[in-house]
Amino acid sequence: MKISQITFTRFLAAIAIVIFHYGDGAFVYKIKYISEIFAKANIGVSYFFILSGFIMIVAYHSKEKINYIDFYRNRVARIYPLYVVGFLLYLLIRSQETAFFPIIAYLSGVQSWLPGKALILNFPGWSISVEFFFYLIFPFLYNYIYAKKNKSIWTIAIIIWIVTQVFCNYFMFSGLYEGRYSKSHDFISYFPLLHINEFLIGNLAGIFFIKNCRQRNYDWAIILVFSLILLALLFVPLYFHDGLMAVFFVPLIVLISLNNGSLTRMMSLKPLEYLGEISYAIYIVHIPVLFILRSFLYDYFRIYDKSMIFWIYIPVLIIISGIFYQLIEKPCRDYLKKIKFG
Repeated sequence: MKISQITFTRFLAAIAIVIFHYGDGAFVYKIKYISEIFAKANIGVSYFFILSGFIMIVAYHSKEKINYIDFYRNRVARIYPLYVVGFLLYLLIRSQETAFFPIIAYLSGVQSWLPGKALILNFPGWSISVEFFFYLIFPFLYNYIYAKKNKSIWTIAIIIWIVTQVFCNYFMFSGLYEGRYSKSHDFISYFPLLHINEFLIGNLAGIFFIKNCRQRNYDWAIILVFSLILLALLFVPLYFHDGLMAVFFVPLIVLISLNNGSLTRMMSLKPLEYLGEISYAIYIVHIPVLFILRSFLYDYFRIYDKSMIFWIYIPVLIIISGIFYQLIEKPCRDYLKKIKFG
């Protein structure tokens, strides 16, 4: 089951993260209130985790059982080629930082489990490391819980979500948190077990969607939920990075998926859907592309103004991501999915 209108939201989340990482050179940081929202736009990763859990259920709900080998092959085919491309691009500009252990940790996708190592090399890869963990456990969850319609998962997932939010907010606002550049920050921000709640809640959202798949016009409800997200980012002084925003992301995802109003017609336009398709490429290469482009503009054009670089960077990033999607992501995915084991 393909939900075209939800695809574009992946682009919105990805580009929000790009702007968040770019920092105060982006024009949005010069606008009051808008700057405060983008200062917390790293919650786009939380949206990705919840959406990933949702999509997994939607994609596999008709199967009685998931074949483990086929599932792992398809997931590797989907994300690993560009994961490696992001790493190789990073080496072009930061080769002096490389050592054997970080390379092995990154390529094996375990960096988010290692204290102080989550952001080694191409640092957006930390979230892919977490996704690897989700993909590792999902076939077991599906075959032994979801496929058997074991309703206890609802209670378990909600308890895990509540416990995680209480723990993370206590940790952040107590003496346990030692600041942004510390192992405590890496732990609270990147450790996979603190993000499993997002994936599980996404799974529950997928189950709800499958059971209530009745389309109607939810345009105004979507606008309301999106507005609540913005207001929460502006005025609620809590820690959102580890899934707290699920209270809004889940209804947003479900409402968009069920909507047949004007917003869906707009978000299903082919150019917008395509931006969603290349969103993974945008996310995984945006840091090395920024480093390479910035160095190029410094050295050859003497362009140092961060605002000017930003307006060059965004279209260049989208174009390069489209090229990587067409020439690497799609062909590699299609080829690897054809490989048979056993």
